[in-house]
Amino acid sequence: MSSISKLTTPSSRRQFLTLLGLSAVAVSCGTGGGGPAKEQTKTLRYQGWAGSVILPELAEDLGFLEDVKLKWVGNTISGPQDIQSAATGQVDFGGAFNGAVVKLAARKAPITAVISYYGVDKAAYNGFYVLKGSPIHSARDLIGKKVGMNTLGAHSEAMLDIYLQRHGLSQADIKKVEPLVVPPVNTEQSLRQKQIQVGVLGDILRDKALQTGGIEPLFTDYQLLGSFSAGTYVVNDRFLKENPDTARTFVTGVARAIEWARATPREKVIERQIEIVKKRGRNEDTAPLKYWKSFGVAETAGRITDKDLQLWIDWLAQRGDIEKGQVKASDLYTNEFNAYGRKGNSSAAEPTSKSGS
Repeated sequence: MSSISKLTTPSSRRQFLTLLGLSAVAVSCGTGGGGPAKEQTKTLRYQGWAGSVILPELAEDLGFLEDVKLKWVGNTISGPQDIQSAATGQVDFGGAFNGAVVKLAARKAPITAVISYYGVDKAAYNGFYVLKGSPIHSARDLIGKKVGMNTLGAHSEAMLDIYLQRHGLSQADIKKVEPLVVPPVNTEQSLRQKQIQVGVLGDILRDKALQTGGIEPLFTDYQLLGSFSAGTYVVNDRFLKENPDTARTFVTGVARAIEWARATPREKVIERQIEIVKKRGRNEDTAPLKYWKSFGVAETAGRITDKDLQLWIDWLAQRGDIEKGQVKASDLYTNEFNAYGRKGNSSAAEPTSKSGS
């Protein structure tokens, strides 16, 4: 009996039609062609910072994220780790200083920066502190000295390198300055015990150390570069493609939170952050929040500009971490999803694409 004639029996026909139906279901599920569009996610997974309130958390509490919800999956202590998690899809957004964003993008990671979230101004800055009476008074005095900072290859090391370069040190001399990882909570103690000769301090740790006395700044990043946006939130490119409306709600909500914090009296912003920390119930100390002064974001609504990234592109190329011309600033970010302050079509009026911003 031929294979075709075997299908003429009722039982064989039923088996064949059943298999055919299953195949059709499998094909339709795999392609999605002709079916309804995939519903956009309304929940964003993220990592927080212990004892701190990040801008998306503030935006959610203020109601600026509308129907989008945040899902905390744990804390991070490293911006580079946070954006790596975003690149691999472990979280839906992550934030880091822009040099780390450039390095990750140079490795062809599928990420795009969508909004600035922290920066440097006269109220929010990091200082490189020495003990009063220290023999360190200039960049050249740092040769052979240890400089404690929270993370290598990130913001503080970049500031140190730029300071040394601007004061005429050769690359050979710069390599003789020793940056070391020291947890921020231990930096002041390490400096006072002379385990390091310079300590990077910011926010509450800086202010408390200055209140205690006995230390003074060698330089600050604000003195070095003035006001600038220093870090951005990045989102996986696939997420942006599949969830454009969610991304727009998220980015615009964060933009609104930036401007709310800028326009609201400092004590009210602090009060709101303390409430957020208490409500989330993670047994965190709220005392550091009382020292909050500014998020430091330079541009209105956190919009990103070429210069926010070009500084780090040049720094990394000079270090040899990336090749000159390997990445272009305008290819690394988009303001497309930031609709803050726009009238009518939210995609108009501002630089929007990764190319041609």
